Amino acid sequence: MSAGFRFRDYVPEETTEKGFDSLFKIFMQLITITSGDVGEALSWLNELDKQYGLTDDGYGMGDFIEDLKKKGYIDENAQEPGSFNITAKSEQTLRKSALEEIFGKLKKSGTGNHRTPHTGQGDEQSTDMREFRFGDSLDQISMTESIRNAQLNHGIGAGDDFMLTEGDLQVRENEHKTQTSTVLMIDISHSMILYGEDRITPAKKVAMALAELVKQKYPKDFLDVIVFGNDAWQIEVKELPYLQVGPYHTNTVAGLELALDLLRKRKTANKQIFMITDGKPTCLKEPGGYYKNSFGLDRKVVNKTLNLAASARRLKVPITTFMIADDPYLRRFVEEFTEVNQGKAYYSSLKGLGHMIFEDYKRNRRKSL
Repeated sequence: MSAGFRFRDYVPEETTEKGFDSLFKIFMQLITITSGDVGEALSWLNELDKQYGLTDDGYGMGDFIEDLKKKGYIDENAQEPGSFNITAKSEQTLRKSALEEIFGKLKKSGTGNHRTPHTGQGDEQSTDMREFRFGDSLDQISMTESIRNAQLNHGIGAGDDFMLTEGDLQVRENEHKTQTSTVLMIDISHSMILYGEDRITPAKKVAMALAELVKQKYPKDFLDVIVFGNDAWQIEVKELPYLQVGPYHTNTVAGLELALDLLRKRKTANKQIFMITDGKPTCLKEPGGYYKNSFGLDRKVVNKTLNLAASARRLKVPITTFMIADDPYLRRFVEEFTEVNQGKAYYSSLKGLGHMIFEDYKRNRRKSL
């Protein structure tokens, strides 16, 4: 035994934190799928526990529920004794979890916004390097890279002479930043849960992740979220976990009209619309009621939709469509819609949806219309 130190066998401490963490991850997934229904999520978790043995004698489901309450993730419903609601803390956790799951862990940055293709006298230094050009400011010169170039190009003489020429200088590019206003449109028509495929849950996760991304990394940006079925309406970010599909047709026109109205109120230079949908437009709202046709592409509905695509183009608002279905018949419509707007279209599986939206948002490219 060394002086001053006493050694003994290591005995790991008993802890319930690991049990809570593993159950909590599953619980958060179930909360998203059940649209915030705590009771239903816990029932599913109980069934999973029976099937896969998620708990043991040391930490059971009752302990987990008590920890959820103590940690502030759920609270009792005053109107319905014995039932629970998720809290604002849970809503924020859902957004952060979606961000990590879909976009990966992002390093926190300062007050930056989005990159544009322009370089030169920008707002923030990037990692890109280039040769020095007349007109570059001295603070753009990367001394480390420049000295390294000088040593490689000229060496160090016997007298330890050091030579640095203009050709050795390396400049770190600057990035211009721009504020962006984005409207995210989510289709909540009945087809988003048809054919045995849950399409609304991934759409919700993308929306929650995008909202958290804007909050963390692009705090100067504006993000509005709207949903569209027979009608369209704006929702708050905190409402996203509770979003459900309804017995609706697809009124894409109503969604685009609301999106453009919201963007007109924004004073930012860059404006864009992201639309997540799995089907064709099938509905219009008219003074006498709803005009609906789910059989094929109705020219009356399509023409109205294309007219709005053209209006958005004139307003310099690109529309990026994420079509989460692979129907050649629908692809032709999306291609026509995209051509009229001069926007972009992606034909995505649910698995790749979040990554594509993130990359498109991050690049913030836009054609000159």
